[in-house]
Amino acid sequence: MSVILAFLVGGVICLIGQLIMDLTPYKVTPAHVLVGFVTGGAVLSALGLYQPLVQIGGAGATIPLSGFGHLLAQGALGAVKTKGLLGAFSGGLQMTAVGLTAAILFGYLMAIIFNPRG
Repeated sequence: MSVILAFLVGGVICLIGQLIMDLTPYKVTPAHVLVGFVTGGAVLSALGLYQPLVQIGGAGATIPLSGFGHLLAQGALGAVKTKGLLGAFSGGLQMTAVGLTAAILFGYLMAIIFNPRG
C-alpha cells in the first residue's frame, strides 16, 4: 500500500507542475517550476504542512523538488535550535549534502561517459 501512496503523491506533485506549465497564460519554463517547487516545499515545511504529506506519501513526497525544499527548511530550522542564527545558513546544506554531492558526481560522470551538447 505504501508504494501505491508514494506513486500517487509523487504523481500528483508532477501533475501540478505539468498543469502549471500547460495552463498558465504566460510562458512558464521548467526552471520556473523548479524554483517554485523548492520554495513551496520549504514554505510548506516551515509551516508544518509538508511533514504530514511525507508521512502519507513517503518517497513520493521526498524525492520531488518540493521534498528538497522541505529538507532545506528542516535542516535550517533544526540547526537554528542548536547553533543560533548561523544555523539558518549552514543547516540546510548539511541536511542536503549527500543529495547535492550525488547530483554533482553523477552529472560529472555522465558528462565523461556521453558527449554533452550545449
